[in-house]
This record gives sequence, structure tokens and C-alpha cells, in this order.
Amino acid sequence: MKKDPKSVVFHYEKLGCDSATMRHSLANRLTYTVGKDPITATERDWFHAIAYMVRDRLAERWMETMRGYYRDDAKRVYYFSLEFLIGRMLVNGMSNLGCLGECRKLLEDLGLDLEELSEIEPDAALGNGGLGRLAACFLDSMATLGLHGYGYGIRYEYGMFNQRIIEGEQVEHPDNWLRYGNPWEFSRPEVLYPVKFFGHIMEYVDEEGRHCHHWADAEEVMAMAFDTPIPGRGNDVVNNMRLWTAKATRDFNLRLFNEGNYIQAVEDKNASENLSKVLYPDDTTSMGRELRLKQQYFFVSASLQDILHRFQRYHSDFSELPSKVAIQLNDTHPSVSIPELMRLLMDAHHLGWDEAWHITRRVFSYTNHTLMPEALETWPVRLFERVLPRHMQIIFEINFRFLKDVMHHYPGDHDVLRRMSIIGEDGERTVRMAHLAIVGSHRVNGVSAIHTRLMKESIFFDFDQFFPGRIINITNGVTPRLWIEQANPLLSELITSHIGDGWVRDLDELKRLVPLAENPKFRKKFMAVKRANKARLAGLIHRHLGITVDPDSLFDVQIKRIHEYKRQLLNLLHVVTRYNRIRRGAPGLSPRTVIFSGKAAPGYVMAKRIIRLINDVADIINNDPAMHRQLKVVFIPNYDVSTALDIIPAADLSEQISTAGTEASGTGNMKLAMNGALTIGTLDGANIEIQNAVGEENLFIFGLDAAQVEACRAGYRPRDLYETNAELKEVLDMIASGFFSPDDPQRHQPVVDSLLQHDFYLLLADYAAYINVQEAVDAHFQDPDSWARKAILNVGHMGRFSSDRTVSQYADEIWNVHHKHHA
Repeated sequence: MKKDPKSVVFHYEKLGCDSATMRHSLANRLTYTVGKDPITATERDWFHAIAYMVRDRLAERWMETMRGYYRDDAKRVYYFSLEFLIGRMLVNGMSNLGCLGECRKLLEDLGLDLEELSEIEPDAALGNGGLGRLAACFLDSMATLGLHGYGYGIRYEYGMFNQRIIEGEQVEHPDNWLRYGNPWEFSRPEVLYPVKFFGHIMEYVDEEGRHCHHWADAEEVMAMAFDTPIPGRGNDVVNNMRLWTAKATRDFNLRLFNEGNYIQAVEDKNASENLSKVLYPDDTTSMGRELRLKQQYFFVSASLQDILHRFQRYHSDFSELPSKVAIQLNDTHPSVSIPELMRLLMDAHHLGWDEAWHITRRVFSYTNHTLMPEALETWPVRLFERVLPRHMQIIFEINFRFLKDVMHHYPGDHDVLRRMSIIGEDGERTVRMAHLAIVGSHRVNGVSAIHTRLMKESIFFDFDQFFPGRIINITNGVTPRLWIEQANPLLSELITSHIGDGWVRDLDELKRLVPLAENPKFRKKFMAVKRANKARLAGLIHRHLGITVDPDSLFDVQIKRIHEYKRQLLNLLHVVTRYNRIRRGAPGLSPRTVIFSGKAAPGYVMAKRIIRLINDVADIINNDPAMHRQLKVVFIPNYDVSTALDIIPAADLSEQISTAGTEASGTGNMKLAMNGALTIGTLDGANIEIQNAVGEENLFIFGLDAAQVEACRAGYRPRDLYETNAELKEVLDMIASGFFSPDDPQRHQPVVDSLLQHDFYLLLADYAAYINVQEAVDAHFQDPDSWARKAILNVGHMGRFSSDRTVSQYADEIWNVHHKHHA
């Protein structure tokens, strides 16, 4: 009788992390996987061999973790996100396995440099900004806390884009990050699910009298899985990130191919595989919008089919699903999951509406990341209906039943029905995805205290009244493994030498640094670390950009997406003001290096104008001999996780200057403060909680708060501020007249016009307060001892901003799962 291979038990030796065993593994990997020997191996070959060596050690822990999850049959958490900005994985894998020191020594013995080899690894281009990096931090924390956690997303072939600055302007190039292969992933060609689009719905009654729906004449694409191991720190837990790539269905092209129309066959295959090609196709065109909607559905449909397949291996009763499955929707992008789970439960598994809805609502929870109404995702009904006809039917039915409920609570109040409807009726009918996510989830969370309060008071006021307790706050956090330990090895060594290494898994331990702020020797060591990090960044700037900056100057850093609400332009107004003051010989100004980095969305014209203006201002200031090293301006191109890891440890000042009430949380503010930068910021997002944690005397807060912003907008006349503030007028006139663009004097007129005519984000209203607080920054920086004390207190009070705390809160307050903290 033939043996069942599933019954075979393999006994393998667990691979050690000692130098001798790893040397043996490395030789095997170089020879048998890369197919080279040390004589012919290139640096890239060595990188791949080392990556496979680390992956082997992750893989065995991964298998054991997954077997344990099946044995435990505990509830699993699935994190649905269109972005996962995981960065480079080599050093992270070594660190979390606990073999970083051994690996570094092994490579030194072989004449190799770990830092140089890790530079070969491209950043995985699976995201754009804070949303994707938050998702990656959460996966790290879920594994470190021993949660049964999975990430689900799309394996983009090309990421956001590679940003180059050519003649001061952003130029986008494809980010072909998979060009040389990805050693961390495992392809799973057997994990393949069909995903449908278009077609029409046939309704019929089956032999048991059930009303059924059949999705007919649909186009079909296959979703194929790629798995990446995500290691926890020091606990042998390795979780999974599963990303989907689009494949043409096998029979899709056969007829055309056989008819000899080879070109058409290939074109159809390429068209169906475009779904996973590019992150966020430009949705300013109708084709781009359709592709983006299809991307969202493609990934959630495959993920839900996969989750139900896993559930059904050991369970047959779908009423158990909410006790075995929790799905977190990271923003509205995956919210089409709600009608998709309803479709699968009703159409594929024949549950009734009420039972399917009861299950669906208890499975899903939704994280909101924006307060700006224009950023809340909506889809035209006619587009949605054409691409996903069955889902549109289900959404109409969800809405009908929901509004009936609302009507019973508020009889005769048509306004509240209009405001709360999942279907927007103002002008073109649209599907409001945030409303769908709230109605279809049992918990909704904001990501900072002020963000959640404003959600309840403004955009989701009606929902908070109708579903009391559904909207809660869980403030964002970041993983200290990446953002302190790996980003800043010198600071990590200093901290560990004084308080031990417990802080890496319990960031609250950092509070033991607080008394050391009073210790002159510790302050001196702390500032020596900061000086070394600044010298390193200065070297990188000189090597890559040809600009010489002074490591003893104040490094003033603003690194984030370029967006009007984040107010890089306000920072620039200060730079020009400072430039004018230096030229006039004003006293009390510390030497300063102002560093910008960030990408503008390809279709966002004003953001691209701001990048051009920053570079034009930098060109004039950096080449003006009158500056005498007093002021330098640097725009570092192609901001990504690796660039952030270079910049953050070197920052003295962290610019968090969004208009109050616009930034949901921010996480750059946390990363910078953890590395000893002092925050200059508005009372917005997590800045408020950072102020509460570190003390208002240890950061620089300025400007209007959220309530004052609302009041100011009524009857706001920015031109009056221009007319009455001589310094501001001088700055804007210089920009408008072409002082910084002599080759094209009108180039920056549209930026100035926008400020004088609209200034929606109130830069001019906050200008005077911002300039005043920058003067306070200069005064404090001139007292190095006091500055060092404040910087240490910032680090010491950042414990609550660990993503371990954030994820523990999700586990307790939303997912109802147990975690093994500090195991």
C-alpha cells in the first residue's frame, strides 16, 4: 500500500547560530543555491548566500510556529493592508534570531563587510508611506508578542516609484525591486484562487427553495501566493506575510492562441497580470481608477478564500468563524472585504443573510487613518456595479437594512439618513467605503487621542451616536527593534550598557534612563553618539549629493510625504527668513543644516512645485558665500525605510508641523524622539501625546490648535497677514519675484498665489508663531548641556510609543486574543 506523504515525519537538525555552523551553511548556500565559489562570487552572490543562510534558520522556526498554531487551534489575526513597507530584511532577520554579532564576525573572517553587503538589498517596494510602515511594525510586534498573526497584501512588481531629482524637479522611475530576485520569499504556485470581475448576476431558486445568485460571464484572474517569514524577537516565533500576484487563468488565451492570434493572446495575459504590477496606479484617469478598484478586490477576495479554506480544514460550522478569525482592515482600501465575505458565506456556502451578517460584523474591525473628507475613499456606483456586480447588490442590501434601522431611531430625520447612507447621493452616486467599513465592523479605531476625538465630533459624529462604544482610540506605535536597535547601534549600545537589553522587548524600560539625564558623564556620552551619527550622515550627503554639511550644526529634519497639510512650505518660509536674517547679520542664530526628504504623488502638482522650490532655495543658499557655514539646505532623494534609518539617528530637531486637526497620528514623530531629536510641532496627531509623555518643557509646541484652526478659517484673509508682517512679505516677494529661480522668475508664482489667495492649511496664520519658536530652538541649542538633558528625557519617556503596546491593545480591545508579552 502506498504511503501517505503527509504522514511522514522528518527529523532534521536544527541549524545552529554559532559561527562554525553558519560558516558551513554559508558555504553550502553559495555552492548549491547561488552556484558560485568564493573565487567567482560577486558581492550580490554573497548577499544572496547570506540571505538564504538566514532564511533557512527562519524557515525551520516558521514551520514549527505554523504547526503550533494548528495544534493550538487558537484564534488567528489577519492584517489586511494594501501596503507593507518592510524595508531590508537581512539585518532584521539576524537581529531577531539573535545572531547579528556572530554573523558580523563570520563575515569579517571571510573578508566581507555586513554593512556593505546589506546595502545591496533593495527596500521591498511594497508601500508608500506611514500606512505601510505601520503595517510592517505591527507584523514585527505580532510575532514578538507570540500572536497568531498574518499579513495579507499584494506583491507589487513595481513599487511606488524611484524618485530622482533632476534640475530640481522630481522625476519618477520604475522601482524594479525584484530585478535580481527576492531571497526571502517562497513562491506557492499551488496556493491559487480564482478572482472574478465584470459579468452579470443570475438569480434562481434551488431545489431546497433557497434564493440563489450565480455570477455569470465574469472575467477571471488567478491569485498566486508568495510567503515571507516574519520573525519575532528572541522567542523563535516566525509568522507569515502572504502576498498575492496576478496570473492569467490557464484557459484564458488558449482559443486565441490556437487561432494563431498569438499577439492578442499575450496581450490578454499581460492585461490580467497588470493587477499586481504597480502600487497605486494613477487614479486621475478612469482606467487607473478601475485598476485600483480591481487591485483592492483582487487581494481581499484571494485572502478571504484562503482564510476560509484554512478554517474549513478543521471546522465545518461557520458560526465559529468569529471565535477563530479576526480581520483588521488597515484603512478603507480593503473594505470591499465586507461584501466579499457576505458573498462567500451566502453564495458559496449557502448561509442566510442574517447569519452571514452576524458572522461578518464580528470578524471585521477597521482602522481609520484620515480626517480629511476628500481623502475618504469613494467609488462611483456605475463603476462599482460594472466591475463587481454582485458586491453592489450586497452593498445596496446592507445599506437598505442599515438605513431602516437608522430611520427607526430617528423617524422623519431625512438629513441623518442622507449623512449616514453608505451610498452618497450628492451629484454622482458613490459608494462611501468608510461608511461601509464602520457599518460592517464591530470595532473602529482612530490612531491618536485627538484623531479619535475629532472622528467622533466631526466626520463620524452620527455613527458614534448610533453605535456608542464602537469607535475607540488606539494610538499608533513603532517597533523599537528597527527604529532604535537597528537604526542606531551606537545609542542601543549606550542604553544597554546602562540599563540592560530588556528595553528591546519592553520599551517602558527606557524610563530607567530618566535619572541619567542628570548625570554629566552620561550626557557627554549621549551627545558623542549623536555627533557620530551626524558625522555619518554628513558623509553620506557629501558622497551622494556633493554637499558639505557641518556635523556641529543643528540638524533640522523634516522627512515625510510631500503634502500641503504636512507644511514643508512653512518650514521653507522659515529657511528663507533665516537666510535673510543671516545676510543682515542678526545675532543669536546657531549654524543649521535643514534636511528635507519625501516623495510627492505623481499626479500632485502642488507637491511637486514644493519640491522644486525647496531645491531652488537650496541651490541659492548653499552657493552663497555670505552663509559661512551658517545655513545649508539639503533635499535627500528617494525617501524610503533605509533612507529614514540613515537620517533619523542624526536628527537634532524633528519637524512635525502639520496644520492642527489634519495629521491622524504620525509615526515619524515617535521614531525621531526615540532617537533623541527634540520635536518642533503643532498640537496635532500623536504630538499631543508625545508632549504629555516627555513634558512640555522638552519640546517646542507652537501655533493654532484644532479648534482655533476651525475658527480661523471663517473669514480668513491671508493677504492681511502678508501686508502686516514685513519679514513674511519679504520672503514671499523673494519667492514670487524669481530671487530663487533667476532662470525663470515666474516659476514659483503659483505657490505664492495659492498662499495669498487661499492658504487652506493656514501657513501664514502660523508663520509668526513658528518663527518665534525657532528662535527658542536656537537659544536652547546654544546650551549643549540643557539640550542633551532634554534629548535624553525624550528617549526615556517614549516607552508607550512602542508598537508592542499598540498591538497588545488591539489584541485586548478589538481582536480578543491572548498574547505572550515578555515571554
